[in-house]
Amino acid sequence: MRSEAEQQKRALRAELRERRQILSQAQRDEAAAGLSAQLDALLAAHGARSVSCFLSATTEPGTRPFVRDAVRRGIRVLLPISRADGLLDWAVADDSESVGEGLFGLPEPTGEVLGPIAVNDVDLMLIPAAAVDRDGTRLGWGRGYFDKTLGSMERRPPVYAVIYDSEVLDSLPREVHDQPVDGIVTPTQTIMLSPARN
Repeated sequence: MRSEAEQQKRALRAELRERRQILSQAQRDEAAAGLSAQLDALLAAHGARSVSCFLSATTEPGTRPFVRDAVRRGIRVLLPISRADGLLDWAVADDSESVGEGLFGLPEPTGEVLGPIAVNDVDLMLIPAAAVDRDGTRLGWGRGYFDKTLGSMERRPPVYAVIYDSEVLDSLPREVHDQPVDGIVTPTQTIMLSPARN
């Protein structure tokens, strides 16, 4: 039987997914340009030379221009690859447009696969989310990949969730396994949080 928090999350995800699907291509393009500028500034602020990011799906805030430009500037970018056991492998991004389809139909890199611990060396993590609240509670899409990854890291770098502006919420249901984030990046702003750590 699903807990009340799980039921709330499920309903929220459906609403947020629907909101993303009705965005026009012009709105998506504008968001991707704004997001690139925010992410570039965040990298500079942290002096990050190595980051993890993700290849955005059609409805997600567009990370691909940022990834391509970061790689061309000599930043090492690790991209996640979903595994059937619930863990993430990683691949180093290159500036090609080559993208494969991973589990769940998500876009994934096609380069050499590195194991789950490869992400332990990054200076900054940029992760997907459906929404984030002002306490740093992140609502993912329900598969738990990033919660498992963050929960298993010995030395966790700053973690920022990438979402649209309308997905910064006042509060979200939180369960024990939910890993908080340190900040939020949207197409118009970067918000640093002081999450209540477990």
